[in-house]
Amino acid sequence: MRNVISLAHVSFDGFMATPDGDLSWVKLDQEAVDNIHPLIHPITTAIYGRTTYEMMLGYWPTVLAEPAKHKAHERDHAAWVDKVEKVVFSRTLGPQSWTNTRVVAGNLAEEIAALKRRPGADIMIFGSPSITRALLALDLIDEWYVTINPVILGHGIPMFGRTERPVQLELRSAKTFASGAVFTHHVTRR
Repeated sequence: MRNVISLAHVSFDGFMATPDGDLSWVKLDQEAVDNIHPLIHPITTAIYGRTTYEMMLGYWPTVLAEPAKHKAHERDHAAWVDKVEKVVFSRTLGPQSWTNTRVVAGNLAEEIAALKRRPGADIMIFGSPSITRALLALDLIDEWYVTINPVILGHGIPMFGRTERPVQLELRSAKTFASGAVFTHHVTRR
């Protein structure tokens, strides 16, 4: 069975974005990219909420359209995200023309269970705080790749919501970057 992995950047106080969705505080330098890139490439299914999907759609296809204007790692990631299966959870978004994109408005738990049963590599949630919180509440996240950025936002869009019970995690690795950000890998204990 495939694992569901959350990949997120958070502030020190647990926010994934400012209230207006700004991410300029994220320390996404070459060291962070070099760390995250190998974790993404084996993934065969990417999960997004509507807002994160629209941010991705607004940028990555432009990299493929004008490759000379972008760095090699951006071109490589743009090619990967173009071909990967993209599942977007949204009640308001209509059908999409971006390659391998499917919009799902139905039951989140049923869809994730079906995705997990399918053959293939693991499934990754990219940012998408509302989907992350919903899947956390349903105990459907198996692993967590979280980069904790050295900034306190004070308010914003939280990564974590309320849970009915504590969720026990096991630390697999942690790495400190020169920027002061800390990358952690945890697995959910069941």
